[in-house]
Amino acid sequence: MSPEDALAALIWQIELGADEALDERPVDRFGAAAAASAEAKPPPGAVPATAAGKPAGTPDAPPPGSASVAIAAECADLDALRAAMAAFEGCALKKGAKSLVFADGVPGAHIMIVGEAPGREEDQQGLPFVGASGQLLDNMFAAIGLSRTADNPADALYITNTIPWRPPQNRDPSGDEIAMMLPFLRRHIELAAPRLLVTMGNSATRTLLDTTSGITRMRGRWAEFAGVPVMPMFHPAALLRDPLRKGDAWTDLKAIRAQLSSLQVSGRQ
Repeated sequence: MSPEDALAALIWQIELGADEALDERPVDRFGAAAAASAEAKPPPGAVPATAAGKPAGTPDAPPPGSASVAIAAECADLDALRAAMAAFEGCALKKGAKSLVFADGVPGAHIMIVGEAPGREEDQQGLPFVGASGQLLDNMFAAIGLSRTADNPADALYITNTIPWRPPQNRDPSGDEIAMMLPFLRRHIELAAPRLLVTMGNSATRTLLDTTSGITRMRGRWAEFAGVPVMPMFHPAALLRDPLRKGDAWTDLKAIRAQLSSLQVSGRQ
């Protein structure tokens, strides 16, 4: 392979989302799956299995998230919630991540942003929305006078993610992983008590608004979560991939600014 071809192959893999080299040799995933399927066949006389693949008569496993409901409910403040999440062992993503990515910005800020899941840079720094996506997010909200470092809660941002640990290879979180951590996210929003919520991207929007609709359909339309107005927006990473969507993002930002001003004028300081 020529250097040019090798470089083109590397760029193609990066665009597909590969950001780590796990082995020097390629792995035959199809062959591994076939071998695992063959090993899974029960021997003659084995206990029959149900459609879920477990022996008949085995009690159903508790639904994802049931273990975290009581833990989250006992957290009286954000520090307690952070500690509880750091100690939580129910989500396998924790084992492959470097950092718990809890939150950034100003607790008590009138606007709370909920993203999807940490990426590589977020995992390294332990903060949500850093790197190119974070810089774009900061610039977007600076355009309407808001910042994650502002002293006044009315001008500040508080930022978290749907999932606090980075999924391997930046894949989307699974439904079970989201369900497992949703009680913590709900409690996080209760304790932060924002005036407005902004969901960035498909995962955060579908999780909080309990919808199967995508962000393209949902963005720009006010919704509600637990009595709090919600504005779904394109994720900054999507805007970096498709700059033509920045016009929609600017429309959404102006709607957020107008809604925030309306709440302040009405006396909900």
